[in-house]
Amino acid sequence: MPPNSPPSRPRPPQPVAFRLEGALAATAVPVRYDSGLAAPRATEVAEEVPVNIVYGVMPYAVMMTTPADLEDFVTGFSLTEGIIRAVAEIRGIDVARRPEGFVVTVTLDPGRFREHLARRRNLSGRTSCGLCGVEELAALPFAPQRVDGTLAVRPDAIKAALTALDAHQPLNAATHAVHAAAWCDANGRIRAAREDVGRHNALDKLIGAELRAGGDPSAGFLLVTSRASFEMVEKAAIFGAGTLVSISAPTSLAIERAEALGLTLVCVARPDAALLYTGALATPCEVMPPEGAAP
Repeated sequence: MPPNSPPSRPRPPQPVAFRLEGALAATAVPVRYDSGLAAPRATEVAEEVPVNIVYGVMPYAVMMTTPADLEDFVTGFSLTEGIIRAVAEIRGIDVARRPEGFVVTVTLDPGRFREHLARRRNLSGRTSCGLCGVEELAALPFAPQRVDGTLAVRPDAIKAALTALDAHQPLNAATHAVHAAAWCDANGRIRAAREDVGRHNALDKLIGAELRAGGDPSAGFLLVTSRASFEMVEKAAIFGAGTLVSISAPTSLAIERAEALGLTLVCVARPDAALLYTGALATPCEVMPPEGAAP
């Protein structure tokens, strides 16, 4: 191709049948700042589709999500949204593919469905916001109780989980565009992980998977690849986990709510160090004096 010739036009994303669920093929033109455009090459991108969540015959929300593990997603979403209090209140889940996206219909226990009808909340489809459609401050989702008495996590378990995390993110390895949430045991072994374009969705998928598998939320800790925001803390506490570890930093409200809920919050987690904001870890760590303090 002559140096000044325009490159081939990138093609729209196409399904990758032989690759990961949730990944699509797309052609991109590499741009080198010092030498211009290069020849087009194949890439993989994260699939993002609208998912209409319906309880009974009543639509509840349209969420933008990665179309994998949708049964786990709606189970975790139902719990963290306060639609259900236990997985047994879900009688069935039907996933239907439509030309414009997915419709996931959840059949609730009749008593729980009547309670659901009394609530009013509409969510706009988003991947970055967990509070879309909340009309009043009083409607913010708060965990109903503290999570005291759960497992005290060892620092070496956090290190082990971080070290193993990449191996549990095949979709991100292919697309570099999705978040992950992992459930780790007391030794830092990753027992389950879910990925999604939305950080809230990834956590809801993981919580749903653990609920459906009958997992014990007090026997391990959550690890997420995103920041620790208010909603992530609330979801962790609603699930019953005592510790939330995030790779990115926390927000002020996340710290405030973690303290109030008795949740151990560990952030900016790296294989060699992390920041403990609330709660305690199992192994006492030496407390260093603040920078600039007299010895």
